[in-house]
Amino acid sequence: MMEFLDQLPEAALEYLDGRRLDEVECIVADLSGIARGKAMPAAKFAKQSHFYLPNSIFLQTINGDWVDDAEAPFTEPDMVLVPDFETATAAPWTGDLTLQVIHDVLDQQGEMVPTAPRNVLKRVVQLYHDQGWDPIVAPEMEFFLVARNVDPNQPVEPPIGRTGRRAAQRQAYSMSAVDEYGPIIDDIYDFAEAQGLEIDGILQEGGAGQIEMNLRHGDPVKLADEMFYFKRLIREAALRHDCFATFMAKPIQDEPGSAMHIHHSVVDINTGENIFSNPDGSESEAFMHFIAGLQNHTPSAIAMHAPYVNSYRRYVRDFAAPINLEWGRDNRTTGLRVPISGPEARRIENRLPGMDVNPYLSIAASLACGYLGLIERREPRAEYIGDAYASADGIPDTLSRALDLLESSTQMQDVLGPDFVRVYLQVKRAENDAYLQVISPWEREHLLLNV
Repeated sequence: MMEFLDQLPEAALEYLDGRRLDEVECIVADLSGIARGKAMPAAKFAKQSHFYLPNSIFLQTINGDWVDDAEAPFTEPDMVLVPDFETATAAPWTGDLTLQVIHDVLDQQGEMVPTAPRNVLKRVVQLYHDQGWDPIVAPEMEFFLVARNVDPNQPVEPPIGRTGRRAAQRQAYSMSAVDEYGPIIDDIYDFAEAQGLEIDGILQEGGAGQIEMNLRHGDPVKLADEMFYFKRLIREAALRHDCFATFMAKPIQDEPGSAMHIHHSVVDINTGENIFSNPDGSESEAFMHFIAGLQNHTPSAIAMHAPYVNSYRRYVRDFAAPINLEWGRDNRTTGLRVPISGPEARRIENRLPGMDVNPYLSIAASLACGYLGLIERREPRAEYIGDAYASADGIPDTLSRALDLLESSTQMQDVLGPDFVRVYLQVKRAENDAYLQVISPWEREHLLLNV
C-alpha cells in the first residue's frame, strides 16, 4: 500500500527509518509563498495519484481577501495537484511522523497552471534551457528573531537572549550575539538535517536579533523549494523557544532590513563551463550582457523583489540595502555586486530582493532580467567606483509605482507569462488598496491636532 515510499529521497527515508508514516502534507506555494494544501493520513495518500485544490488559492491576498480575475469568472474550478516526490521531506516539528511533499499544479487538461509561482520559475528556466544554458543560483536569507508580538498595534522588539537581555544591535558577525539564541540555531540545524537541507553558513547580521543564512548554489527550482521549506522550519524552530521568526523586509524601526540576495551564474549545458568567463579566465561578453539585463529590466521586476508596502521601507540609504541599479566589483553599496571569485565561479549578486519575497517569483524575475540581457546583448553602464549610495537612480519607491512598471513591460510579461502577470497585478493592487485604508499611529500623532 505504501509503494510511493520507493520514490522518496534518501533524507526522507532516513527520517522514517523503518517507522510507520502517519501523515502526508500535500502543499504548494501561493503568490505570497504561503504553504497551501491539505494534510491526510499516509494510507489515504498512498491510494491516490493526484489531489485537487481550487484555483482561488492564487487569487488570495496576504490579508485574506480574494480578487476577481478580470478575464475569468469566479467559479473556483479545481486544479490537479500531482506529487513531486523528489521534494518529499520531513516535518520534524510535528507530534507524529509526517512528510511534506510539494506538488506540481496542473489544469484539468494536464497543462501547467500559469499562475502557480513554481510553474512561473519553471517557465523561465526552460527559456534558458532552450538556448543551451543552465542557470545556477545561490540565495542568501536574512531574518529577524523577535519577541512574541500578539498585538499588531505594538512595535516589534528583539528577543530576550540567554543573558536575560534583549539582543543587541550593530553586532554584525559577532559570535557571542549568535550564541544569545543558540538553542534556536541548534533546532534550525537539526530540522534542516532531518529534512536533508544543507546550510552553507549562519552568521549574525547588523540588526538586533538578525540572522543571515547562506545556501549552496544549485538549480533554481530546487533552491526555491528549499527556501520555501526553510521559511517554515525557521518559524517552527523559533516558536519552540517562545519567540517569532519574521521575514518582513523591515520589521523594526531604525534597524536594517532583511534581504534575500541572489547570486547568479549560467553554464553551458553541453560543456558545463561558466559562460560568464572566457577560456583565458577573463570576463565574457555574456557576463556584461547579463548585468545589462539586470540594470535595464529590474525596475519592471521590482514588484516581485519588493512585493508589499513594507518592502520599500528597506530601501534606505546607509542601512545596508541597495537604493540603485549600479554594478561594481566587491562593492556592497551597489545593487548589483560582482563578488570575489575564480573564473569558474564568476557570478553577479542581485542585492535588490527582500526576504519577504516569494522565492519562486523573485528568482524567476531576476533570471528573467538576466535572460533578456543575454538575448538583447547590450552593454551595461560603466562600473560604479566608490560609494554608490550617492546614486539612487532606477528603483521605484512605492508598490504602486512598481506595479505600473510591471504592467507597462511587455517583455517581462512575455517571459513570466501574461496570465501570471495579470493575476499578480490584481492581487497586489488589492493589497495596496487595503493598506491605504489603514490610518497609522504616525498620522494620528502628527496630523490629528496639528493640521
